[in-house]
Amino acid sequence: MPEVFREFGFVFFFYANEGNEPMHIHVRKAGGFAKYWIEPVELDFSLGMKVNDLKIAEQLIIEHIGLIKSKWNEIHGF
Repeated sequence: MPEVFREFGFVFFFYANEGNEPMHIHVRKAGGFAKYWIEPVELDFSLGMKVNDLKIAEQLIIEHIGLIKSKWNEIHGF
């Protein structure tokens, strides 16, 4: 489970065996979990995350989009 970055209590990460899906990132915070598509940035699903935390997570993804894409390509060999 490669971690991409942490900020404000959020952990953003990939699962190494998910290269067959479009580019996306997982995020967890305080027992909640979500998955976001990257192109375009869009929430796929969430479980146990507050609406405000989902908004913050999306903003952090947008701010770190270059890092996320670079790490995705590094991990999944694209």
